[in-house]
This record gives sequence, structure tokens and C-alpha cells, in this order.
Amino acid sequence: MLDGLRSLMPRRLSFLVLLMSILPASALWGQTPPGPAQMPGPPAIPIVPPQTPPASGEPLTLDAAFARVLTANPTIAAARLRRAINLAAIGVAAERPNPEAHVEFERETPKQDFGLAMPIELGGKRGRRIDVAQAAVATSEAELAQTIIEVRSQVRKAYFTRVVAEARYAVQDELRQFALRARDAAQARFDVGSAPRLELLQAQLALAETENEAASAQAAAQAARISLNALLGFPLDSNIPLSTALDATPGLAAAVALTRAQASNAELAVLDRQIAEQRAKLALAQAMRTPDVTRDVTFTRDSEPEFMYGWRVAAAATIPVFASHRAGVRVEEATLVQLTAQRGAVLARITGEVTSASLVAEAQRTSYLRYRDEILPQAQDVERMAEDSYRLGQTGIAALLQALQQTREVRLRSLQTAQELQDALTELERAIGAPLP
Repeated sequence: MLDGLRSLMPRRLSFLVLLMSILPASALWGQTPPGPAQMPGPPAIPIVPPQTPPASGEPLTLDAAFARVLTANPTIAAARLRRAINLAAIGVAAERPNPEAHVEFERETPKQDFGLAMPIELGGKRGRRIDVAQAAVATSEAELAQTIIEVRSQVRKAYFTRVVAEARYAVQDELRQFALRARDAAQARFDVGSAPRLELLQAQLALAETENEAASAQAAAQAARISLNALLGFPLDSNIPLSTALDATPGLAAAVALTRAQASNAELAVLDRQIAEQRAKLALAQAMRTPDVTRDVTFTRDSEPEFMYGWRVAAAATIPVFASHRAGVRVEEATLVQLTAQRGAVLARITGEVTSASLVAEAQRTSYLRYRDEILPQAQDVERMAEDSYRLGQTGIAALLQALQQTREVRLRSLQTAQELQDALTELERAIGAPLP
């Protein structure tokens, strides 16, 4: 028998090769592979040139921070890796079913069978799988854009948190210097006998309080610097100066912000891509209802006395009696309806959030400008007048310390207003889902 099998193998292989050359490729595979028009390449992500850290002493602008975070932030870098996974999934979706070879040795005639079965996918299943995989690539790119917007908002918040923290420390240090001068003036007046010891003790107490608050403000500024360095991928101990001032606060009307959100919101873009992907999944589920066919070609041998060599051709198809994939279609249809409703709900929520955030940001901006242009200059005048009056002996230490306390509260409130303004702008950018102009 082994000798007969060895003599048969070249003939069997020749027969199969001849069969494969006669049948067209489209008949063997069951469908025409998609051409360039049917398989568009996934949209490419723009390549951002690497950003080098600023030279030592060179200030860092807010725009430069936004540019650096695109290449240096680990969250964005991890999100970019999702694209490679989805591109590989396209190759998986484009795979075709493998043929199945079978060999039979039987006691009855014909005693030997050598066959090849070829599964054929009908209904365009392969093309639908490729469409789903490509839609997943587009969805991942929209999710990457959403991640970038979220990290941008974190950078904006961290940037101005550091600016405000350093300004608060500068105010506290200036107040400490002021309290130091007041203590020295009280010491001088006490030494010549023109002021009681109580005034000296009050001045020393005020100096101790301002020194303590200045130390706390310095620690807060250091913590804000570390947080920003972590976001931008700088060494945590870097001390790069910032050059974008609190005055760089864009004004954005509610109508303009709402229009921008409806056109460019990253969350809406993700839902749009998910809806497109779900439509592709629905088309695939509908294609799965088409039964597949398996073609079988068999070469037989040793059926004497009738014949020595023979052949037979067979075909098999799945009969959709118990599983017709109708339930799968209903699942995909229900999911599509749910995603569409979710988009409407998200649009309604974004409309409310953008309108509210824009009004809050404009109110905070007006408050900050009033502090900057009106209240702070008046407080500084009061501070100078109180110090001059005390040095000339026209007022006591209590009036000077009261003026110092008022000045400190006004300056700190102005910085708190600036912080609230930047927080409002951060919230507005997050609600819009796109960079602020």
C-alpha cells in the first residue's frame, strides 16, 4: 500500500494543481477582493515634530507648553499606541478562510480518497469586516483627539496655577518685606522713646505671620511647578520661567463658544465615529445572515474492477434553521439607536455646559480686570500712605498694621479671582471640547 501511495502522490498533486489553475480565483474565494476604492486607507494622524525643552533661562509660553505636551506627555503617547493595534486589526479582518485537505483509506471501493474543501464566504462578509476595522481606526483617532483636548485642559490649569502660585508667593514676600520695614520703624521709634513697646511687639507679631504665610506660599509654588513639569515631561526639579501672564485671557462670547463646540467638540466627534463604526457592524451582521458554501473536490483511487482512478465534486451549504443571525442584527440595530440617542443627549449637555461656562468665564474676567485696573492701584496707594504716615509719626502701629492687613487681603483676593478666571477658562475649554482661540 505504501508503494502505491508513493506512486499516487505526484499524480494527485498534478491533478490538484490543474484544478486550481482552471478555476478562477474569484470562484475559489467566493468574492472579489476589494480594490483601492473599496478599501480606503485609514486617515493618517498628523506627525508633530518633536519639541525640545527650552534652553536654560528661556521662558516657556502657554503655546509652547501646548506644543510640547503633544510629544512629551505619557498619556498622549500611550493613546497613540492604540492606532497600531487597530491597524493590525484591519489585517485580521482581511484574512480569508483556509482550505481543508482530507485523506481517506477505506475497506470498500474506492479504497483511497484525496480531497480539498474550500470554504467560500458569501454576502460580502470579508469586505464588511474590513469596513468595521477601518471604522475602528477612525474611532481611535477621534478618541486620541479627545485625550489631547483633556490633557490640554490639564496643562492650561497647571500652567496658570503655577503662575498664580508664584504671584501669590511674590505678594507674600513683598508683604513680608513691608512688615520687616514696619518692624524696623517700630524698633527705631521705640529706641528713641517715641513709641511704646506694645507697638514693637505688634510689629514683630505681624512680621512673624507674614514670614509664615510666605513660606507656605513658596511651598505651594514649588508644588505647582512640579505638577506642570510632570505634565510636560520635564525633570521634576526643573525651574523654567513662564512668560504668559494672567492678562492673556481670551474673551469668548457664548454664541461663538457654542458654535465652536457644535462644530469641533471632541466628544461629539468620538460619538460620530462610533455611530459610523456601528453602522459598519450592522452591515456585517446583515451579511452574516447569508449562508456560506463549501466546495469539495475529491480524487479517488483503487475501485477495481470498475475503475482505477476517479473523482467527485461536492458542495455543502449551511441551512439557517436554528441560527439565522437575526438576533445579531437586532442587537446591532438597538446599539445604533442607543448611540444616536446618546449623541443627542451629549449635544444637549454640551450646549448647557458651554453656555454656563462662557457666562462664568466672562464674569470672572470682568472681576479680574476690575481688580487689576481699579482696586489694586488704590490698595497700593493706601499702603504707601499708611507707611509714610507711620514714619512721620502721624499714626500709630495699629493703623499701619490694619492697612497692611487690608492690602494683603485685597492682593490675595485679586489672585484668587485670577485663579478662578483661569479655572473658568479651563472649564470652558473642556466644555467646548476644542482649543480656545
